Amino acid sequence: MSEAVKGPKSYFPSIEAKYGQPIQHWMTVLDEVQDKKHLEQVAWLKTEHGFGHGHANALVHVYRSDRKL
Repeated sequence: MSEAVKGPKSYFPSIEAKYGQPIQHWMTVLDEVQDKKHLEQVAWLKTEHGFGHGHANALVHVYRSDRKL
């Protein structure tokens, strides 16, 4: 039996369902604003792609963690 996903990645299934793209797509999209600060990236996802704050914040958190920004 696999352990339940916790933390920001627990949002990933609902992000994929709501926004219609796999997580890797959004990670690639965030490359467009990789030079911005965390909250600037969150705001960009909200403004440009219609994300809610929680979903945007979860994506940015994982994006920055994976890329060590």
